[in-house]
Amino acid sequence: MGDSREKWSGRVGFMLATVGSAVGIGSIWKFPYEVGSNGGSAFVAFYLLGLALVVVPLMLAEFAIGHRGRGDPASSIAAVSRNAQTGRLWGLAGLAGIVTGFLILSFYAVIGGWTLAYAVQTAVDGLPPPRPAAVQAQYDALLSAPLRMLAYHALFMAATAGIVSRGVAGGIEAACKVLMPLLTVLMLMLAAYAIIEGDVVAALHFLFDLDPRRISSQVALEALGLGFFSIGVGLGLMITYAAYSGADVSLKQIAVVSVLADTAISLLAGLAVFPIVFAYGLDPASGAGLVFVTLPLAFAQMPLGTLAACGFYVLLFVAALASAISMLELIVALLIRRFGMRRGVASAFAGGVCFLAGVPTVLSFNLWANWHPLGSVAGLESSTVFDVLDYLTSNILLPVAGLAISLFAGWAIPDRMLVEELDLSPAGGRILRIILRYIAPAAIVAATISAMFSSR
Repeated sequence: MGDSREKWSGRVGFMLATVGSAVGIGSIWKFPYEVGSNGGSAFVAFYLLGLALVVVPLMLAEFAIGHRGRGDPASSIAAVSRNAQTGRLWGLAGLAGIVTGFLILSFYAVIGGWTLAYAVQTAVDGLPPPRPAAVQAQYDALLSAPLRMLAYHALFMAATAGIVSRGVAGGIEAACKVLMPLLTVLMLMLAAYAIIEGDVVAALHFLFDLDPRRISSQVALEALGLGFFSIGVGLGLMITYAAYSGADVSLKQIAVVSVLADTAISLLAGLAVFPIVFAYGLDPASGAGLVFVTLPLAFAQMPLGTLAACGFYVLLFVAALASAISMLELIVALLIRRFGMRRGVASAFAGGVCFLAGVPTVLSFNLWANWHPLGSVAGLESSTVFDVLDYLTSNILLPVAGLAISLFAGWAIPDRMLVEELDLSPAGGRILRIILRYIAPAAIVAATISAMFSSR
């Protein structure tokens, strides 16, 4: 790439950066409330199955493409396509992933700002009184203050751009070597606290007792969609990170460890959330408000609740920052290669544009709350700018980009490339090829159609 001398310092750095990319708000924030909304154990079972059958194969495909192409997603796919003498348009799949990553980061950074705002407010002012109205008022006060939201959004983007500007080894890897151990320690402490103070028996039953009555195609498809969103395959994040890896790195080992780590964090998040939810008679299916409205109500009634709440929001911030770093690197890598920008300039430019792109999301919670840009589209009549961006990226752009990468890896590149780059046996290569050709595309299309109709 334009900054081709940049590499991970070694296998551990690459692995921690990949885990940081995979473990984001989706693993800690979205996983608990999706499990709660879909009945618990059956959803978890389908989630794990989807990881094995779709997410891991797609991650392996991205690793192979990035390791061979040695560039940003668009450049790597184009280079692999040229070597394989396939069509030139495949590079658009990588570009689609970059555009999708940019749009996701624009509103993801706003949510990241919320986690920072809650951590600071809890540390300074403590928790609100343990009354539903007081906790809801705290949440509403944040959303109704555009300048405050913009300030935290700016702080979050500045932290992200500052880390990326320091380079692959000196910035991204160095940050992940701090952030990932910190996240793990915080998660273990919070899970231990919740197990001691909450109803862990009810939480374990909820998460792991398989209830056949909850098994349905809808639950299966939603679980697959969550895994797809949570890990971030389809954006080209793993293509970008693999381009910085050395020749002696085991890509399949990195992929498996990353997915296992993300799954462990997600399950720990469930153990940190649901014992508290059940102990205080709260609703496990309370949606996105679970971590910003429901949990503060419980924390306010618990021993050492303020300290636990502060730790929880620091945890969310750390997870969000680690994931945001990888999304910004997507854009920075493209700017370095295609436009010859220096890394510092590219990071500042990309971070600034992402901040500006996030302003409409901030305003959609207050000043533009009654503006519905797609009011004439069936199913989106009452959607705000944030709702439209979330719907567009999660239900359309991300699956389309993932589908394109799956089809490219399954049909357009030679079998030997997957075998060589991933160090697979011939039988393993054939199995991966079958999954990428048939199983993963079918699952992505089914999950996408399900998500589009269920959200309307």
